[in-house]
Amino acid sequence: MSINEYIGRIVTLKVERLADFGYFLSDGTEDVLLHQNDADKELEEGQEVDVFLYTDSKGRVAATTTIPSITTESYGWAVVGDVQAGLGVFVNIGIKKDMLLGKEDLPVHKSVWPQAGDLLYITLRVNRNNRIYVKLATDPVIEQLSVKATRQDFNKNIHGHIYRTAKVGSWIITAEGFKGFIHESQRGTEPRLGERVEGRIIDVKEDGTINVSLAPRKQESLDEDSDKILSYLKLRNGAMPYSDKSAPEDIQDRFQMSKASFKRALGRLMKEGKVYQEENWTYIKEE
Repeated sequence: MSINEYIGRIVTLKVERLADFGYFLSDGTEDVLLHQNDADKELEEGQEVDVFLYTDSKGRVAATTTIPSITTESYGWAVVGDVQAGLGVFVNIGIKKDMLLGKEDLPVHKSVWPQAGDLLYITLRVNRNNRIYVKLATDPVIEQLSVKATRQDFNKNIHGHIYRTAKVGSWIITAEGFKGFIHESQRGTEPRLGERVEGRIIDVKEDGTINVSLAPRKQESLDEDSDKILSYLKLRNGAMPYSDKSAPEDIQDRFQMSKASFKRALGRLMKEGKVYQEENWTYIKEE
């Protein structure tokens, strides 16, 4: 078996000889370099050592005694370290060299590409040129990782990470291990791949998967909308040319909320005695 076939895997090799800059390891047929920067302890000639094989920046096979949990034979969570628009995103699997998730395996729209600090559930793959790349977990893999939700979980607050995203919605794996779907109508903006999001369970399906909403609960939304209207009024010295008679498109343009939401928030402020309306204008009430 060629040493190249062990790339991306953990293998036991023997220290064939020592060098000023590290160790040459062998499987009995071929040698591979374990640079001293990749060795976490001193080794002796003839000693057997477990290493992870990867390809360096020049495409050469190299070894490290740092054993990652993610290999070509295993999946795990990894943190995004860097993003390069022309290449893709680099992911830290625990060794000194970050692994590339190529742009061809990322969403078409860069606005939903992962950012530094986001979490991805991945494995590794090796291409024909013996280069290692990151491979995202597919739905069947996430299915094996997940646990089933029950009806008792309905309406619970959850948080988790996005593992797949599309125009129709986003797919999430929660901290509990629930596999869920966020319909496009239940998200304000499309979350990034790998982004941590918070929401609530709005349906538990028969197969134990969930539907999730990222929209705030009605009371939280009402608070936010009311604050937005008051803040705008204060910016305009207590008066604005908007009321419950204003056109829906004008309200959307100014406040980024529907007319129904605007009327609810305005009605609440009037009931609380904080504002009043007059000739299609709204004013802050003087205390």
